[in-house]
Amino acid sequence: MMRDDIIGQDVDWTTIFLFLALVFLGWTNIYAAGYDDELSNSLFDFSGSMTNAQRQLIFIGASMVLIVGIMVIEVRFFDAFGYVIYIAILFLMLLVPFIGKEVGGNKSWIGIGTFGVQPSEFAKFATALAVAKFIGSVNFKMDNFRNQLSLFVLIALPMGLTLLQKDFGTAMVFTVFLLVFFREGMSPFLLIAGTSAAIIFILTLLVPNQLYLHGGIIVILLIAISASRKKLKRVVLLTAGAVMLMGAIESVDYVVTNVLKPHHQNRLKALLNPDADPRGYGWNVTQSKIAIGSGGFSGKGFLNGTQTKFDFVPEQDTDFIFCTIGEEHGWIGSLVIIGLFTIFLLRLVYLAERQKQRFARAFGYSVVSIFFFHFAVNIGMTIGLFPVIGIPLPFFSYGGSALMGFTVLLFILLKLDSHRGQVLQRV
Repeated sequence: MMRDDIIGQDVDWTTIFLFLALVFLGWTNIYAAGYDDELSNSLFDFSGSMTNAQRQLIFIGASMVLIVGIMVIEVRFFDAFGYVIYIAILFLMLLVPFIGKEVGGNKSWIGIGTFGVQPSEFAKFATALAVAKFIGSVNFKMDNFRNQLSLFVLIALPMGLTLLQKDFGTAMVFTVFLLVFFREGMSPFLLIAGTSAAIIFILTLLVPNQLYLHGGIIVILLIAISASRKKLKRVVLLTAGAVMLMGAIESVDYVVTNVLKPHHQNRLKALLNPDADPRGYGWNVTQSKIAIGSGGFSGKGFLNGTQTKFDFVPEQDTDFIFCTIGEEHGWIGSLVIIGLFTIFLLRLVYLAERQKQRFARAFGYSVVSIFFFHFAVNIGMTIGLFPVIGIPLPFFSYGGSALMGFTVLLFILLKLDSHRGQVLQRV
């Protein structure tokens, strides 16, 4: 086999350029978040304990090695061994509760010397491969109940194992595969039901007296029954739906009080009203908003962030890395980063949509969905639009597992895309 056939003749350099730009900008912000002008900040002095910026350079180097490996491997490997990779990662996740170490309250890491590996970060691309392989199988039909059940099992297994590690944020990422199922032909009912449930949940928390919600549902029910011309079947369905909604409203308090753990309850309280306890559960979001707002229009300048430098912002180089961007580079810098991510995501949609194989297209939309979820939720939680669930901003947040997991996810798609013109030759 010729080398060009292995590497691919049509690599998307636009996406690679965007990737390199995001990685570089991410690293500079990690450096800025941990910068201390009273200490030695030489990036090449490894005689003492390493800074996060130095460690991130090592992770970037490891990611480049992974890129080379992905690009030189035969493209059919990812389809052929999709399930094998998936099972291998699940096995690592099973080991975490027994041999893992706890970091930040989550037992999600397997220690390797002074470093650690978080299998749940690699489970994202492994699950994407398994889902894509199943969807790309011969005679697959999305409207078949068994196929739908199998797909839900594929995402439920890594999601459940991640929940056992007390990592609620990462577990939530696996729900985005519903978008892939919808793209491949699943009824939008689940998306509509899920969105409606989220709206009801938030409204129930926001409205102090639930009688108002019940009254509103009854009024809407009566109007709907009148509009349905009192046909028995429609009346029964509408009434049953209203009863289910009212039951869901009544169950919210029970879920929040008895199912969610105290720190999850505090995150909801911080989302709804961070000013109620700015020194307690609202501290993270309050300080995050202060840091971003203090940057103003053009920012305080590179390495001049005071909120992050003096540790007012928690997790300033991981979950709250966007605060460093907002404080040091202001509204302009934030707009540039959001713009780059938006272009990056739109490019991924374009790549996914132009795939000729169902396997490659399903994997492409998995990549889009995962990146979009991380981007939207991470930035949203730093400005108080989403609860703080602790997920990284792709290519910006410090962490080797996250960076390498995102890199593998992206470059498998680029590898598949570079061979899209050879699909008909190989069938």
